[in-house]
Amino acid sequence: MSAPTPRSASSPSSPGAYGEASIRVLKGLEPVKQRPGMYTRTDNPLHIVQEVIDNAADEALAGHGSRIAVTLHADGSVSVEDDGRGIPTGLHPEEGVPVVEIVFTRLHAGGKFDKGAGGAYSFSGGLHGVGVSVTNALSTRLQVAVHREGKVSTLAFAGGDVIEPVQQRKLVAGERRQGSTVRVWPDPKYFESAELPRAELVHLLRSKAVLMPGVTVTLTREKAGAEPEVQAWRFDGGLRDYLAQTLNAEPLIPLFEGAHHAGRSETESFAEGEGAAWCVAFTEDGAAVRESYVNLIPTVAGGTHEAGLKDGLFQALKGFIDLHALLPKGVKLMPDDVFGRASFVLSAKVLDPQFQGQTKERLNSRDALRLVATFVKPAFELWLSQHVEHGRKLAELVIRQAQARQRAGQKVEKRKGSGVAVLPGKLTDCESRDLSLNEVFLVEGDSAGGSAKMGRDKETQAILPLRGKVLNAWEVERDLLFKNTEIHDIAVALGIDPHGPQDDPDFSGLRYGKVCILSDADVDGSHIQVLLLTLFFRHFPKLIERGHLHVARPPLFRVDAPARGKRPAAKFYALDEGELQAILDKLRKEGLREGAWSISRFKGLGEMNAEQLWDTTLNPDTRRLLPVAWAAQGFAVTEQAMHRLMGKGEAAARRELMELRGDAVELDV
Repeated sequence: MSAPTPRSASSPSSPGAYGEASIRVLKGLEPVKQRPGMYTRTDNPLHIVQEVIDNAADEALAGHGSRIAVTLHADGSVSVEDDGRGIPTGLHPEEGVPVVEIVFTRLHAGGKFDKGAGGAYSFSGGLHGVGVSVTNALSTRLQVAVHREGKVSTLAFAGGDVIEPVQQRKLVAGERRQGSTVRVWPDPKYFESAELPRAELVHLLRSKAVLMPGVTVTLTREKAGAEPEVQAWRFDGGLRDYLAQTLNAEPLIPLFEGAHHAGRSETESFAEGEGAAWCVAFTEDGAAVRESYVNLIPTVAGGTHEAGLKDGLFQALKGFIDLHALLPKGVKLMPDDVFGRASFVLSAKVLDPQFQGQTKERLNSRDALRLVATFVKPAFELWLSQHVEHGRKLAELVIRQAQARQRAGQKVEKRKGSGVAVLPGKLTDCESRDLSLNEVFLVEGDSAGGSAKMGRDKETQAILPLRGKVLNAWEVERDLLFKNTEIHDIAVALGIDPHGPQDDPDFSGLRYGKVCILSDADVDGSHIQVLLLTLFFRHFPKLIERGHLHVARPPLFRVDAPARGKRPAAKFYALDEGELQAILDKLRKEGLREGAWSISRFKGLGEMNAEQLWDTTLNPDTRRLLPVAWAAQGFAVTEQAMHRLMGKGEAAARRELMELRGDAVELDV
């Protein structure tokens, strides 16, 4: 009788085992269904519908359509119809599958990758070939009808899978000759609410019409047993009409509008066609309307194109004030003194935009700041020189705002001057005392702190270098916290005492509106970041609750590209491997030969000089700064997870977590 074969420790049949069979490979649209929040908003289905609308808008933006019709059907489905070229329906030359099927079933497949001359879309909101495939994955049913080349092609999907393959027939008399119609039934299980927010949808469609003069956009609501309700928008006056209708307050001076897109003579700096159109209104009571778009995609969280508008307006007005000697002695203007009184609508065209996340709510492209500022500044300078009285009136408003800001800062400084706490000697403080502007960066190491001190904005940015790794404060009693020098210095510099989640701490002593953790983009830097997050969550939770805590994301790579043709030498920064590959792909499209560039990997912040640190990490207009908040399920759930991760007696739980979930870790701050 032979001895029994011992069971392998990695056998998947043993409970809690971690072996080869434990690794799952998600295929097709399965990643979307497993982690929908990585690809779209999950509070309601608007964003997956918007992906279809954006595709129709991209056709119009490319000059191939003049109508977009959205219908809310009585059965809860939504259809989007356009008169563009229609999605290609023939077999893909490499995949051997109908292209229209690939578009809706494959991630990273689409017509928006080739942005060079001769590409199907020179400018578009679509980037990654992800949008409508996500729509398909998160829908119980999706139907497509394409009118193209004298034929009508139809197919249908359920849960992302083909259930009715492509069928074709000839067009009949009276049918439209081209365009696509997509009808979507969103799956309620993926969303907190199955209802589409009507006000947001109306605003989205109306703005598409504004940004595409000559294009008619309609919204039809079907009602059981009643005539459908139809709304239609078509703006021939563009941004000016839209802003004038939306603005509630009376503008202080006439609206400033303009548009400029790079021509062939300007392609050494920007791609041909890149540029912006804008309309700005200044009011006494501050901004009432702030809307920005990139290739017709609404960027509700702003981004670098808005920063370019801000910089262009500020530099032009500051130059006007200096020219006419209007600035009183002792008054220092800040960009927000100007931008805080500006309502605007901004539409930027960027060849290869980089957004923050798949939902595209914020533009991160660094070149967009220079692009918009380059065109706005001379246009506003010319406008001010032609309307001197209006310029003086605006200058008076901005100067009053700067004086009020400085007076408020002086009051805060006097109130805090009587305190007994002595600020840490290694803290390099900022000059301003305006809580809304002030930032403090908790920097890893003295060498990085030295670059940060030289590269910072001395007016509003303070630097506090930290030596080594901060104590794990999860199980440290509050009364014993100040035994640790680093924690003591952090608390004194911030001006707020440690507290618990139920306490009501005194925030009158808080010295900075933003507290930013700045560590290296490596494993040790991540460890320091986690230890600081632990400290703040455990002993300064109200700081997180009020939105004061942020994490800076420095780049990991720098790419130096040599001069090519009319284009000067340039440098690019990449946050990770994905962004690095995107930059290299862009350089290849621009005709740069393989390997002509050089790639540097930053081993730490200390390797960056002051200028690099400012451009990538400190400059509010170009940096990546992530706000910190606890989980959507609430404080208690976050506390439980943190205890499992940071508690001294939880080693076994952490090991189990890494074995079961180590391949699915996401950074969520």
